[in-house]
Amino acid sequence: MSAVLMDGKVLGKKIRESVKTRSASLREKGIIPCLAVVLAGEDPASMSYVNSKEKALTEAGMDSRDIRLPYGIEEADLLSIIADLNKDDKIHGILVQLPLPDHINEEKITSAIDPGKDVDCFHPVSVGNMVLGRQAFLPCTPHGILVLLGEYNVPVCGSHVVVAGRSNIVGKPLMNLLIRKEYNATVTLCHTGTKDLARFLQQADIIIAAAGKPGLITPAMVREGAAVIDVGINRVQDSASKKGYILCGDVDPAVAEKAAFFSPVPGGVGPMTIAMLLQNVAESAEKRL
Repeated sequence: MSAVLMDGKVLGKKIRESVKTRSASLREKGIIPCLAVVLAGEDPASMSYVNSKEKALTEAGMDSRDIRLPYGIEEADLLSIIADLNKDDKIHGILVQLPLPDHINEEKITSAIDPGKDVDCFHPVSVGNMVLGRQAFLPCTPHGILVLLGEYNVPVCGSHVVVAGRSNIVGKPLMNLLIRKEYNATVTLCHTGTKDLARFLQQADIIIAAAGKPGLITPAMVREGAAVIDVGINRVQDSASKKGYILCGDVDPAVAEKAAFFSPVPGGVGPMTIAMLLQNVAESAEKRL
């Protein structure tokens, strides 16, 4: 048995083309969708993520307000920048690239963003509205995972979904989305305190790995015919690689020989995250009409 590979690149491109059409329509009405991207410091991974997001924005006919700041910027100065972006009517979304420098309170910064421009869904108001099923931007990676599952007709309703990882970015919001009536999944959320992770994974119809640990999930931990979504993007040193490292997920690629559906790393969830971000920016700009 060999899994159907869930290609996030192809689906992400389709979504970005749809967003491009929406952007063109908005431009005709005098509105240019714009995302402010704030990056403090020069972390290589963060810079790479920001560059890829800005490239995608340009290709979708959107504007990007690129704000690069030194690592040592004071928290008060960063808060002042966010306050100005909140008041700027030409900005439809604000994205502060995480992680932030150690001396800056991440919670204080994400809570300073206007919920109406919180296209990452990190603000407490955004999270609360999402949990209650009220109108809110949906978090990009969890929403992208659900769209990917839908594209490949993986049955979610009534399925047992095991999520490995309880981060505020993926695990927790994904759990809350999956239990909504439109998805109707039964969810088990596993984490570092879970005893015998394999016991829970072997019961799963769908496994979503978002723990940030390379090769955490092996074929022996997955039942035959399960759908496996690998969210992990880990840099592992590899002297044979030109870059000195390779990207790998939280799931052993050999799982693809046992699963019915499998999302690869890279090329699975990553492109979906960016596509859903662009979709949120377009939605925010459309609300201005």
